[in-house]
Amino acid sequence: MKTRATVHRDFTIAGIDDRLYSAFIEHMGRAIYSGIYEPGHPTANAQGFRKDVLELVRGLSIPAIRYPGGNFVSAYKWEDGIGPQKDRPVRLDLAWRSRESNQVGINEFAGWAKDAGIEMMLALNLGTRGIEDARNFVEYCNHPSGTYWSDLRRSHGVEQPYGVNMWCLGNEMDGPWQIGHKDAVEYGRLANETAKAVKAFGAGIETIVCGSSNDQMPTYPEWERQVLEECYENVEYISLHKYFGNNSHNSLNFFAKIEETGRYIQSIAGVIDYVKAKKRAKNDVYICFDEWNVWYHNREQDSRNWREWDWPEAPPLLEEDYNLEDALFVGGLLNEFIRRSDRVKIACIAQLVNVIAPIRAERGGKAWATSIYYPYQFASLYGRGTALNVAVDGPRYDAEAAQDVNYLDIAAVLAPDGASLTVFAVNRSPDEAMELDLALGGFGNARLIEHQVIGGDGTGPRVANTAQEPDRIRPRKGTGMGVADGGLRGELPAFSYHLLRLALN
Repeated sequence: MKTRATVHRDFTIAGIDDRLYSAFIEHMGRAIYSGIYEPGHPTANAQGFRKDVLELVRGLSIPAIRYPGGNFVSAYKWEDGIGPQKDRPVRLDLAWRSRESNQVGINEFAGWAKDAGIEMMLALNLGTRGIEDARNFVEYCNHPSGTYWSDLRRSHGVEQPYGVNMWCLGNEMDGPWQIGHKDAVEYGRLANETAKAVKAFGAGIETIVCGSSNDQMPTYPEWERQVLEECYENVEYISLHKYFGNNSHNSLNFFAKIEETGRYIQSIAGVIDYVKAKKRAKNDVYICFDEWNVWYHNREQDSRNWREWDWPEAPPLLEEDYNLEDALFVGGLLNEFIRRSDRVKIACIAQLVNVIAPIRAERGGKAWATSIYYPYQFASLYGRGTALNVAVDGPRYDAEAAQDVNYLDIAAVLAPDGASLTVFAVNRSPDEAMELDLALGGFGNARLIEHQVIGGDGTGPRVANTAQEPDRIRPRKGTGMGVADGGLRGELPAFSYHLLRLALN
């Protein structure tokens, strides 16, 4: 199978916002408790956070993290998580039918995020609460001193404000499952007034309004239009969510869902442009794709469990064992975000630890990287700079999710200093190697300095990492690719993901 492609230094898409490689963590399952936080664990620090998990998190170089929800936030009282831990109330979390101890709240989480080198993106409860509680939370986090809420924070041992600039105006408010679900106009008006109150705390604050929970919602994309018509001038981003599954075990159709996601982004970009034109607005609104991941392996069983169990604390939930196929999919989806970086500025993998996550951790035991950790890590480390157009001429296929899909999934990023070019490539074919000829235009002399590959070695698509075998899926040094005659040429084995880094003169 032969594929020709072309990339040129001058054919740019957009500058990539570093926050394209952000994450999400929710008070759900074992994401927080026995995920990032487990006092008594052999690696726990003085604050009770697991250092083995923290080391894996640092390896991802995550720029920002969305917290504390998710569905959880729509009935959350942030005040429950401040003050002495021994005095905090235990609550029933209605979203996931579990018990919340509130031992981790904003101050504990902020300390962990600082240690991890991650900026916080905080979500406000616009389900059971509203403007008053939102402005109090922002004052507690951001105001220096001399007021009730800022001085309360200082009394809790945090003298300096956190300076949180990103605030999510609720979560999935279009969903009937959401506690405090609202229609589009009702929610849009509340979001608008809340955004105004939040922005009153100072320049630099950005707000994210809820878009559709997925592109199959009956209200999509009318929801986005109605919401934005109420609040366009006071928000910077509209959020999108989408999860992916492959219950039919048809890899090519699974990969075609990445093309479906591109249409989703394109459609909402059109709605944004329409509302901007209708309102004669001066500002731009971008997309924050703040929940995305593969989620299907245990979904049916988990759904039964949380409807039947009797309010357990930190139960196992959505603990997906990601396989090689999932790693190739995640690599391809990150490529799509790069290709759409003119409209998608923030994206958050959901979630970070244990719950549909790139990192898994046993209670009292080991922590390890799942298969999807590695393409996410490569994109985060090397996918920053300017996204370049890549023209592809090669074999294609039709699937239920999309037609005319390239077997080659490819994205290219020019480093901020212009000294290197990174190519992320996936051969989607389950059984046929690909001869790739990528013409390089406008780069001068180039040489291949790094080639890492995942898959392509006969490993089955369903093979996954476990605590006992944590390295079954991991990158290895690639072979068979090189630069010659102004192009990057060589063979991409069947069912493989590639990181290719070129030094430029």
